[in-house]
Amino acid sequence: MIRFAPAGNDLFDSFFDDMFPSFNSGSGIMRTDIREKDGNYLLDIDLPGYKKEDIKISLYNGNLTIQAEHNETNEENDARGNILRQERYSGTCSRTFYVGDGIRESDIHAGYENGILTLQIPSEQKKEAEEKRYIDIL
Repeated sequence: MIRFAPAGNDLFDSFFDDMFPSFNSGSGIMRTDIREKDGNYLLDIDLPGYKKEDIKISLYNGNLTIQAEHNETNEENDARGNILRQERYSGTCSRTFYVGDGIRESDIHAGYENGILTLQIPSEQKKEAEEKRYIDIL
């Protein structure tokens, strides 16, 4: 079962929604569609404007974390080469899903095309062969 990490909901969320709607994660960054098909969860995560090398996916203690980082600099010069305008944008977004302790990196398949990250994760966790253990009688 996939669970979502808790989302913050405080005073600053609405402030930044109003002031900077395109930069806040509430504006749709990392919108995710999750479907179950043929024993797998299929995730489609919107990451428009990011390159494949900007995206990192990690798995630790059953938590799958997707992080995307983007840095951009735009500079406009006049005919003599003087800077008329220079803008910089740097942004990071991440999202974490609990996928279970039985999932390994090799079980997860990822692809990225046209601004959409697709992940395929087994919905049923593999049970590792358990050794027979004996309990000592004291």
